[in-house]
Amino acid sequence: MDAIHLFSLASRKSQWLSVRQATIAENVANAHTPGFRARDIEGFDDALDRTRLRLAATAPGHIMPASDARVDKVRRQEGWGVVHSGNTVSVEEELIKAGSVSREHALTTGVVKSFHRMILQSLR
Repeated sequence: MDAIHLFSLASRKSQWLSVRQATIAENVANAHTPGFRARDIEGFDDALDRTRLRLAATAPGHIMPASDARVDKVRRQEGWGVVHSGNTVSVEEELIKAGSVSREHALTTGVVKSFHRMILQSLR
């Protein structure tokens, strides 16, 4: 039986979400600090692209994606604006990011719960 990588992938995604949430919290905490530059971390897709997980055709009828089928990634802008103190933190933007992290975390845990339930059902 081949190894199941879903749990390790979900664990990596959860760690990435934790680091991103901490970065967002740091940005919000320094929203009124003069000269503070808002930070963000590398996207999970970019980090995942460097891993060795690849699609594999296990039967001749499987369709492999074309190598140029990747969609161009949206580039992150510098921020929503710079105030006169030189601070680039937009609390509204950071709250949008925090909501996104929350939704991604709920999705990740939901997938793991469903997969776990499926494994338990198959053992019965």
